[in-house]
Amino acid sequence: MQALTRSLIGLWRLARMGMHIVVGVITIWLTFGRLGHAERNRAVERWAAQLLRLSGIELRVLGAVPAHGPLLIVANHLSWLDIPVIHAAGHCRFVSKSDVKAWPVIGGLASAAGTLFIERNSRRDAMRTVSRMEEAMRHGDIVAVFPEGTTGDGRQLLPFHANLLQSAIAAEAPVLPLGLCFYDRQSGCMSSAPSYIGDESLLGSIWRTVTAPPLVAQLNYGQPQASAGRNRRDWSADLQAAVDQLRQVQR
Repeated sequence: MQALTRSLIGLWRLARMGMHIVVGVITIWLTFGRLGHAERNRAVERWAAQLLRLSGIELRVLGAVPAHGPLLIVANHLSWLDIPVIHAAGHCRFVSKSDVKAWPVIGGLASAAGTLFIERNSRRDAMRTVSRMEEAMRHGDIVAVFPEGTTGDGRQLLPFHANLLQSAIAAEAPVLPLGLCFYDRQSGCMSSAPSYIGDESLLGSIWRTVTAPPLVAQLNYGQPQASAGRNRRDWSADLQAAVDQLRQVQR
């Protein structure tokens, strides 16, 4: 009986999420071109926060959410939900693999949110992306990256890639470590329901999420760091250690 109830709740949530995504796409077509930069950012924040609510996920924010750049955020990566979770707390421009731009619906939403796309296997495109990140930060934007390069299982962090840190060094911008986790609201234990790794399917991950017991998405913002003369590899190691601490459940 409990399984049937969770399935019915999941179907209801999926229907509402689907409608919300459709409304988001229509909004982009009809109104985004007329909105100013700050208004678009606020619209993305509201849309992402509503998506979480419709998914049955509570947002918990620890630390100070940055209000403006220049700033680079580095965070651990767990799920398809990571970007909406971070957007719900405060808008930033994500760096994402170029494949996402071609995804139906999702690509349009990502582009409208100001995403910077990168060809991960192209050294030349990586250099171009670093340049675009530097330019965005020099214009006062907050840029966010997942230095692991892919989603992890939440048990331990994957090694951080240091290349994109060059953008913060070039822009003389601080870097803010951010820890993300999902946990069961009742038990306080980390939840793998939203995970999206390896051979897992996106639809399977979404279904697990909407049928799970009440979940909390926790964002724990650390303290911004200046490079302080560190090269990008040493800085990356220090940031990885900071994110590793921040991603633990705080009760």
